[in-house]
Amino acid sequence: MYSKKSYVEHVAYFVKDIHWHIGFFQEALGMPVVGYDGEKKDPKQVWLMGGLQLISDPGFVAGEGRMGHIAIITEDLEQALEAVYTWGCSGLPKGRNWVQLPDGLVLELIQEKANSVNQLLSVEVSYVTK
Repeated sequence: MYSKKSYVEHVAYFVKDIHWHIGFFQEALGMPVVGYDGEKKDPKQVWLMGGLQLISDPGFVAGEGRMGHIAIITEDLEQALEAVYTWGCSGLPKGRNWVQLPDGLVLELIQEKANSVNQLLSVEVSYVTK
C-alpha cells in the first residue's frame, strides 16, 4: 500500500466560447462555477466544481489541444447522457458515454458507485485569483 494519497485536483482546458461551456457544464452535468478570474459576465477563466478549469481563448482552434479526455463521475449516467446530447455533442466509437464537445474536448462519463459523487463534493476547495 502507498503511504501517500493523491488525486487530480483540476484539469485546465482552453475553449473558444467560455459562456457555452459554462452553460453546458452547469446545466447538462450540474457542475457549478466555484471561481472566476475577471468579471462574471466576461470571465478570463473559471473553475467548476469537480476540478475543471476553463480558460477563455476566442482564437482557439478545435483540435489544437493535446488532452486525451476528462473523466467525469456522475450520479445518474443515463440522465447525464440524455442532457449532454441535447447540447449538440457528438458520440464517439468507444461507447455512448464518450462524447465530444464542439471545441474538441472529449468527456468520458462514468456512473458513480457507493454515493461517491457526494463524498467527492464534500471536499472544500477555494481558488484565489489575482
